Parts: sequence; C-alpha cells; structure tokens
Amino acid sequence: MEHRAVALAEVPPGRPVLVEVGGTAVVLTRVGEAVYACGDVCAHRGGALHEGRLSGFRLACPLHGWLYDVRTGQCLFPPRGAGVPSYPVRVDGDSVFVEFP
Repeated sequence: MEHRAVALAEVPPGRPVLVEVGGTAVVLTRVGEAVYACGDVCAHRGGALHEGRLSGFRLACPLHGWLYDVRTGQCLFPPRGAGVPSYPVRVDGDSVFVEFP
C-alpha cells in the first residue's frame, strides 16, 4: 500500500529525515533528485538512522558507525552486518510516496 509521506521540499539533499509510514519509523534520504526510504532502526544496537550522517548513498548509524546503502538497505560495514528494510519510493509533483506493506 502506498502512503504519502511528506512534501518533497521537506527532504533536503544530504540530510536524513524521519517520517512515520504505516505506523513504522522510516528514514527518507535524497541523493541528487532521487529519494530513498529505509528502516530507521540500525540492526546492530537500534540506533536512530535519521540522526546519522549521509555521504552519497551511505548512511552511517550515529552510535557505532554501521553503514547502510540507502538504495537497498544493505549493510556495507561491517560486511557481515544485517541490513535494514528498504521501501519503494515515488515522487509525484511535490509529494513523496512510500510503498509500505
């Protein structure tokens, strides 16, 4: 099911934004013109990823530095770390929609 999350202007490039979609915390990131959505809770120790630092497609957990690819939710560091869920995003005009089960 698709949910309107926020206005596109509320997702500035390079800064993670916390939204609630279907009752779940989701972090939105904007890299260039593309917007990505993934789970906000780090798989390692539960850090809030929206408080982390975004560098390109990499989002670092603020607690211990685990790195996630915002396009897929895959953990990049450490290499055997668990990923976070990722969700399809659609931008329509000035609105950001997230598909959430």
